[in-house]
Order: sequence, then C-alpha cells, then structure tokens
Amino acid sequence: MPLVAAAGLAYVAGLLAGFGGAVLPGGVCGAVVLGWGAWRRDARIAGAGLLAVAGIGVAWGSARQAAACVAGLARAASWTLTLEDLAVPGVVVPVTVDGDGCRTAGRASVLRGAAQGGDVVTARGLLVPAGRVVFIRYADLGPARGDAGLVRLRSRARRSIDATFRGDAALARALLIADARTLPADLRDRFADAGLVHLLSISGLHVAIIAAAMQLVFQAARLPRTAATVATVAATGLYVAMIGAPPPAVRSGTMLAAAALSRLLQRPTSPWATIALGALVPLLLAPATVLDLGYQLSVAGIVGLAASGRLARRTLDGWLQGWRRTVGRELLASVVASLVTLPLVAWTFGRVSVVAPVANLAAGPVVTLLQPALFLALLCAPVPTFARFVADATHPLLWLLDQLARAAAMIPHASVTVAPTFSAACACGAAAAAFVLACTSRRPARPTLAAAAALAVLAWLPALPTGSGRAELHMIDVGQGDAVALRTPRGKWVLFDAGPGWRGGDAGRSAVIPYLRRRGGPLAAFVLSHPHLDHVGGAVSVIEALRPRAYWDAAFAGGGSAYRASLTAADAALIEWHRVHPGDTFAIDGVKVTFLAPDSAWTAALRDPNEASTVALVRYGAVRFLLVGDAERGEEAWLLQHADAGLRADVLKVGHHGSRTSSTGPFLAAVRPRVALVSVGLGNSYGHPDAEVLGALAAAGAEVVRTDLVGSAVVRTDGRRITLETNGIEWPVAPDSSPAPSRDLSPP
Repeated sequence: MPLVAAAGLAYVAGLLAGFGGAVLPGGVCGAVVLGWGAWRRDARIAGAGLLAVAGIGVAWGSARQAAACVAGLARAASWTLTLEDLAVPGVVVPVTVDGDGCRTAGRASVLRGAAQGGDVVTARGLLVPAGRVVFIRYADLGPARGDAGLVRLRSRARRSIDATFRGDAALARALLIADARTLPADLRDRFADAGLVHLLSISGLHVAIIAAAMQLVFQAARLPRTAATVATVAATGLYVAMIGAPPPAVRSGTMLAAAALSRLLQRPTSPWATIALGALVPLLLAPATVLDLGYQLSVAGIVGLAASGRLARRTLDGWLQGWRRTVGRELLASVVASLVTLPLVAWTFGRVSVVAPVANLAAGPVVTLLQPALFLALLCAPVPTFARFVADATHPLLWLLDQLARAAAMIPHASVTVAPTFSAACACGAAAAAFVLACTSRRPARPTLAAAAALAVLAWLPALPTGSGRAELHMIDVGQGDAVALRTPRGKWVLFDAGPGWRGGDAGRSAVIPYLRRRGGPLAAFVLSHPHLDHVGGAVSVIEALRPRAYWDAAFAGGGSAYRASLTAADAALIEWHRVHPGDTFAIDGVKVTFLAPDSAWTAALRDPNEASTVALVRYGAVRFLLVGDAERGEEAWLLQHADAGLRADVLKVGHHGSRTSSTGPFLAAVRPRVALVSVGLGNSYGHPDAEVLGALAAAGAEVVRTDLVGSAVVRTDGRRITLETNGIEWPVAPDSSPAPSRDLSPP
C-alpha cells in the first residue's frame, strides 16, 4: 500500500474515533501504535499512530469548536444569513449562519421579509440547535446587503433548470446540482430498491462523466493536449464549486486534477495514492466531512472499483475476450462496489438491493449519455429556446432511467429490508475491508479468512443479550406523524404507532424498522392509537418485518385502506389482536402498560378518530409516561372525568403534534409533565406545534423536545431518575420540585 494511502487511512480512523466519542480508547490505541513503531524503529508504523492521534485531536477540537459556535450564535440578537434559495414568508430555506465570529449551516423559517437565493441579509428570530445545524424560527429578514456569488449562481441554476426542464425538473435538479428536495418519495424508494439511489446525488460518477465530455469538447476545438487538460480541470472545478462543493464531487475533482498533473509531468502514480489524495482533501477542508454519508459512499465505491480492477486482471482477462470481457469487467466492478458499500447502505437506508449490480450495469450507458446532455442544457440556459430543445432531447433518457429503476424495483425480492445493529455494521465493515484486501493481494488467503471470521461474528451477534437495564422511551423522527417505541430493561420493544405512509413507501420501512433493528431486541407488541395515515401508514411494513406478538387497537370504525391492510397483515402473520378497553393492562420485564381510553360507549357517537385515540399510561418504578396519540379537547375532558387520578405523568407525548386542539389547561394541570415530547415534521403546513401550546407547556415546567428541531429523542429511567438524549448528548431532567425551563419558546 502506498505511503500516502496508509497515512490517509490512519488519519481517517482517528477522525472517526474522535467524532464517534471514542477519544480516550482511540487515543490509547494510537499511542500504543506510535510507541510500537518507535520501539521497532519503523517510521511507517510510528507515523500511522501519530496521524491517528492527530485525527482524534482534530475531531475533538472541531466538535468543541462547533458546539461553542452554536452556543455563541444562540446568545446573539441577530445573525447574518446567506440564503441558498428564494425566501418568502412561510417557507423554510437552507442558510449559512454567520455571527459571533463563526459560521455554521442551518435552516430558517421565514416570518417576515423576502430575498433571493444568494442574498446576504441580517435576520432576527429564535435560534435553536438542531443536530449538526441550527434552526432559526420566526426569522425576520432585513434587506439584502450583499450576495454570495457561487450561492447565487447555484440559485440561478436551480431556477434555470425549473424553467428549462419543466416536468423533468425534479430529477434534473438531482442529477445536475445535487438538489433532491423536490423528488417524489415514490421515485426515491424505487431508485433505492433498484440500487440506483446514488445517482440521485452528485457523486464522482457525475463529475467524471462531465469532465470526460468537456475534455472531448476542448479537444474538438483543437486546443493543444496540455491546454485541453488544464481547461478541463478548471471547468470541472468551477462546476464543483457551483453545485456547492459536495464532498463526493470534491473527491472526484481532486482525483481528476491529480491524474491530469501526473500525465502532464509524465510521472506515473499509484491509483491507491490518487484515491487517498482525493479522500484526504475534503477532510483537510472540513474534518466533519468524514461523517458525511455521500463522502463515505463515494470513497468506499471508488475503492471497490479499484479493487475490482485488480481482481478482473487475475480472474477474467485470461479467459474472456472482446465484448464479453468488457461486460464481465463492468459486472464484476458493480458487484464488488456493491459489496464494499453494503455496510453503509444497510446502516443508512435499512435495505440492500439484490439487483443493484445488474441495474447499475444497465443504467451506466444511459447516465453516460444523459449527464453531458443535461449539462449542455444548463449551459444553454441564457438561450431559452435552444436550452428547451436540448432539454426535450434528454426527456427520453430521463424516462428510460426512471423505467429502468421501476423495472428493477418490481422484480420480486429486489431489495431486502435490513437494519444491522452498530456491532453488526462494524462486523460487516471489517468483512468488506478484508474483502478489498483479498481482491488486491497476491496472497488472498489471509484476508479471505479474516472476512470469514468477521461474517462468523456477524452470525453470532443476534444471540448476544440486548437492553441497557433501564426503561427507555424513543420518540422516532418520522416527520409529520407518530412512532414512539418503548424499550424494556431487557431489550424488548413495544411500538406505539408506525409513522406516515405515502405512495410507494412508508416510514415503517424507511425509519422505524431500521431504528429498532439497529438497537436489537424483539418487538413484543404494536399499539395503534388511531387509524389516520400519519400513524398507521408504516404498520404493514412493521408487522411483516418485525412480527410483534400482539396488536392492540381501539378498533374505531371507518379506518382507511392502510388500517385495513394492517389488520390483514396481522391476521396473515397469526398475530394476536386485542381491542383496547380502559383498564386493560400488560407487563413486560417490569414495565407496566395500562390503557386509560378509549371507552366504546364514548367512541360510538364519534366521527373523528383523533377523539378515539388509544391513551396508554406506562409505569416503571416511580416514573410514569403518558402517551395520548392525537387525543383532542373532547377526549381530554373525558379523561379528566373518568381517569383524573391516573393522569399524573413525568413524561407526556403531546397530543396531535402540539396542535391547539389538544393540551388544554386543565389537562396539563392534571398531568404536570416534566418532559413534553412533540413528534412533528420540519416546516409542516399545519403550523404544528402551536405557539400557545408551547407556552402552556413551558408554564407547566415541562422540558419540550421536538423532532423537527432535534430529530429522534430518548428518555431513559432507572425507575427514579430521568435523563434525556438528543443528538448523542444525554443530560438529567430536573426533579419535580424544581422544574427545568422549556427548551422551546413562543414567538418573539
């Protein structure tokens, strides 16, 4: 392995350890490697240890600096925003936030003012941390006082694509400028099932195709070879900057520049050294890039392609000739790249496409023709008539690409739903690394044995015990919907609702199943609060994949097709169905679930399923959780009349996503929650959660946690004390005698 590749691998390992929270164990391991290298007087080993320690230090310092930046921005009264898209009242727009001497990415929900993409404005509002970014609520935008050239160029490109491609604009945006926000959910799902989802974001493939096309154009213009190469590198760099410099594109552009420089200097360079250089440059610009999925997939994919080339020379080139060898090499490359990226795909997307190698082989020629044509249409945007002519010419190719994805996704068992635990993902990663070594090594026996050992560990992992010894309530981020999972001290799950569904997909498959499987443990029961699509949409996927032992349901008459499908799936899986009655109880591993509502006499006269929501009281030790589904004022009044003494709870899953139709004053006075969980989609059209409800929760002393701002959240208890975790940070909840201030505020 070239020295630069070994150095890059050590530095990346250090960054992953530092950002992953393993600063102390990672530092000790790096120091041991450093000491071992010094003892053996081997500069390569010692250097690897030193670079690993340096990576840990850089990651630790970067994380602390980012936290300090967010804290400083939260204290500021106003901020300078660079808008990445058109901003008008009522929209949520991506922004770059400057203030207090630092800069970070974020989003802003615009209350007043308007500006174009690329404008630099001063804004006021309420800034709250939202994972690795910040979210500015109620943003009041001032007049533009400058512009960011490249951001404005990207915004203009977005508008040009919309005007030029019209009906094909959403897919063209993704393929040209890495903007996948407007893609329909069903299109994403079928590309994921077909193993083509990587085509929907700018990757090294896109950049390489466009660079090759520009090289041909410059050579056709009779530029000298050197000038054509330099012009190609410069034009590719401009394109990468225009699309926002996503890490995969930076990686590809760096490799292109390194290869061009090698040719110009007539100095041959190892492909592994070029790959390492391309992987390191984005990390030197922004160390946190190591956590970016696109970057990880891009690097893993190019490593797989390089490994497949070595394997093809040893296995195929001797007995295949002509077009058979070409097809064989392409198919082998697709298979190897798919296997190398499999751990990342399984961990992130919760599914593995079985047909990916063949689908990519079929889609490759289409993308090779399509990408330059799309780029040409974008370049011709100043001449709308010609640009539309070129865009219309790309329509058959866009249609064909979509049809290839549709056909591949429709093959029975085209994709397998998976969701490995962290330990399983690490075992898969070790197996993939050993597989790469086996492909590239002249002596593949040892790495093959290492890959087999990793797979053996993977096979035994399900037999290991799960559970943390504490009861946990997980509010899973499913957007505008509900999915709340109760985990017992021994690792069993009870799921309350399964998130929304949409045409061609659902949150059960995309969010809930991966979330539960990553953490391990069986699903003991599924509880449906009511049959609205944002609660039952993912139920069929959950039932078929996780096979709960019991299905609890209020059986409200008039449920839609998704609700009926969930009952059919439960019946087919021989899952025991229970109708909820007030007072029904079940207990698992010391955690007791008691249903307080609905009552059949109460629901008989109702038309709104919200008012017939299943209400459950969960108790572990002295700690109580109250889960109310979408219960509104009427059902809250019924509960106050029939179960007032049982409503007191430390943790409240706020009704109806924080709508003003729920969480009345008398109800909150009876519950007196210390923690209020709000499951709500970012920038939803319903205005959830309501500002008055948030104010009432704050007045009640509840610490408010919202999925639109922090993503998934976990409440843990040992039966006495309570802790909250969001974004990997866990903190204790104040005792009832001294309620903590709310983490949410009403509008300024």
